[in-house]
Amino acid sequence: MNHSHVRGTVSNPAGHPQGDPSVAPASAGPGRPPGALGAALKAEGLASPQTRAGGAAICTLGLTLGFQQRDVLCNIDLDVAQGKVTALLGPTGSGKTTLLRTFNRMNDMVSGYRHSGDVLLDGRSIWRSGLDTMALRRKVGMLFQRPNPFPMSILDNVVAGVKAHRLAGRAGIRPIAERHLREVGLWDAVATRLKDSPFRLSGGQQQLLCLARALAVDPDVLLLDEPTSSLDPVATESIEALIRTLVPRLTVVIVTHNLAQARRVSDRTVFLNRGRLVEHGDTGQVFENPAEAETAEYISGRFG
Repeated sequence: MNHSHVRGTVSNPAGHPQGDPSVAPASAGPGRPPGALGAALKAEGLASPQTRAGGAAICTLGLTLGFQQRDVLCNIDLDVAQGKVTALLGPTGSGKTTLLRTFNRMNDMVSGYRHSGDVLLDGRSIWRSGLDTMALRRKVGMLFQRPNPFPMSILDNVVAGVKAHRLAGRAGIRPIAERHLREVGLWDAVATRLKDSPFRLSGGQQQLLCLARALAVDPDVLLLDEPTSSLDPVATESIEALIRTLVPRLTVVIVTHNLAQARRVSDRTVFLNRGRLVEHGDTGQVFENPAEAETAEYISGRFG
């Protein structure tokens, strides 16, 4: 099995881009210096995008996760399909967010976090000796539950990663910002306000801004932790529509408590409960003809 490499950025809840793994270099592309990412990937022993051959973007092998003495997830074997939207479902406390944050080692920042088993990216362990977590996190983007704009202008928010890693000259900054603000449907609302504070935007607009920031470094995998739970229905619809446009260019993994949302946006569904991977498969199959009685009870609303 070939495991695709991923690259991207993490939107840090602390909101401090400089010197933080939340801002990471992107792939070379239009208006960006060629070869910069390739050299970095080569140094880390990771494949270039051209070597991908389909299959799983992320693979877990006997993965057990916990904090202090408590196990959160046990013996998880899972392939996250490349170029698809995968929804992680389960009751509160089932380990969805812990699993999501493991994929780019965000849990390493939490006191008492421990793991056994493995997570493979391009067929190589994300915990292998010598791997720089900065290098890992530049391959995986993340959007958090609540919008977290940085304390800088709207324009600077979008291109924070691009600037920090010198991925474009001064003349290329605004075109990059405009391209990704258009991509998330925010350009018309902010085109004349690029120097304004992002905190003057609505909650939904702030989340779209954070998504534009994550996309500005061209990630291959995007992790979404309940990205619409604090948004109104109109903003939620905008985010969901955008998620569907990102595949198959990106691999998307979304944690959600909203069963209807999982059905609308995902291609694959993973159901977790009581620290176990109960079932996973095509979303239609999981919802319409689940293999496990436990899954059927959950999606019918009998618990959770």
